[in-house]
Amino acid sequence: MDSIDLEVLHACDQWLRAGYRCEYVTVVRTWGSSPRPQGATMAIRSDGLVVGSVSGGCIEDDLIAAVREHGIVRAAPEVLTYGISADEAHRFGLPCGGTIQLVVEPLAEHSRIGELLALAQRRVLTRRTLDLASGAVTLEGGGADEQLTMDRRTLVTIHGPRLRMLIIGAGQLSQFLAQIAAGLEYQVTVCDPREEYRGSWSLPGVEVVHEMPDDVVLGMKLDSRSAVIALTHDPKLDDMALMEALKTDAFYIGAIGSRVNNARRRERLREFDLSDAQIAKLHGPIGIYIGSKTPYEIAISILAELTAVKNGVPLPQQMTVEAGKAGAANLPANPHPLAHLPEGRSDARAALQANAGLGPQQESLRAA
Repeated sequence: MDSIDLEVLHACDQWLRAGYRCEYVTVVRTWGSSPRPQGATMAIRSDGLVVGSVSGGCIEDDLIAAVREHGIVRAAPEVLTYGISADEAHRFGLPCGGTIQLVVEPLAEHSRIGELLALAQRRVLTRRTLDLASGAVTLEGGGADEQLTMDRRTLVTIHGPRLRMLIIGAGQLSQFLAQIAAGLEYQVTVCDPREEYRGSWSLPGVEVVHEMPDDVVLGMKLDSRSAVIALTHDPKLDDMALMEALKTDAFYIGAIGSRVNNARRRERLREFDLSDAQIAKLHGPIGIYIGSKTPYEIAISILAELTAVKNGVPLPQQMTVEAGKAGAANLPANPHPLAHLPEGRSDARAALQANAGLGPQQESLRAA
């Protein structure tokens, strides 16, 4: 799973190779509420085809309409601002008080999109500096703590993963977790010294190492942009990683397992002279409770919790796996809400309306 940034770069490179003209659009500033963050990108082809997004849709529609009516006529990058007035914000679907500023860049050979794509595919952190007057581009190594910046002369964007994730264990769950994490711009390393897992990995862009977990943790020099997730269910491997990771500034450290197993794990970690404060950093049972059953669903649960921690969002206690399972155990058995529905869209819609207490008239009013 590629990140959106990588998908946009890939589209631009393909279009240019095929002889199309195209523009590369970057969100450079936002004020108030904005549907997309600073650094979000999209690409527009000369026939109006789009990849990526910079808003909820209306700004894209305006940019597409201009290209379809006039073609790609810009000779140099241009700064556009949407949502300056309340009427304009409403017209373009921006939230109340929202304003968004874009740089629209016509691409050419000197844009170096192919080179940037190759670096991004190798997951090399890269600083791209765009001269706003000429469109000339320079590419250099980027820093993980660098952010998008713009002045009157240049736009500097950072491409590639700035977050790191170390996964202990190379099983099926790890593959799904790594796949989604790569799309979230993590540089993923998988550690598993077990012989039986050495030939089972085939995910591009993910480094697989076979050293002992504690050595890998120490060698990576984990910082506040790092996450460690232990998934082997083997204390000899998981604990080795955790006892070193909990001494670092990693923003998220978690381990899979039941409530009982995690309590035992915490007791074992105390034997390694870890403090209560260090052990309190451990997330386990890992993830948030969404009733996940399959490896893919479990990976989503884990990354949901990790993302909340990364973004500084406190999760209610009832969303933890432990609390969620306890609450679910006290509920009467309830089949999947759609399990009884007959085939056919109209029958399913009627059943959903009945469950919601809506007749056709109320449903049409709600839709309006």
